[in-house]
Amino acid sequence: MEKDAVYHRVCTSDDIWAGDMQVFEVEGTQILLVRTEAGELSAIQHFCPHQQVPLIDGSLEGEVLTCGAHLWEVNVLTGKGVNPEHAEIARYPIKVEDDQVYVAVAGIAPKYSRP
Repeated sequence: MEKDAVYHRVCTSDDIWAGDMQVFEVEGTQILLVRTEAGELSAIQHFCPHQQVPLIDGSLEGEVLTCGAHLWEVNVLTGKGVNPEHAEIARYPIKVEDDQVYVAVAGIAPKYSRP
């Protein structure tokens, strides 16, 4: 976690349940907030690195998010591609304080992958 990062409140911890995903706008950047079935929160870019299809339309199983368009898979906790491996996504620093979820987006660009 970046200690000098500027965090912005996006929701309460209760707003996103296990296995849920929601899109939020933070300082002009759309992010996808994901809570795995195990309860871990992650903030990632909101679109697939392949053809920029919204990942909210995909499916989450465990830590793996599958794009609904072309079935590319990414790990939401690491940002690394599962299938194909080069399908990396941007992750944003996140913290939870007093049941409030905060995300920092400054200086983090979305990632794109080749087809």
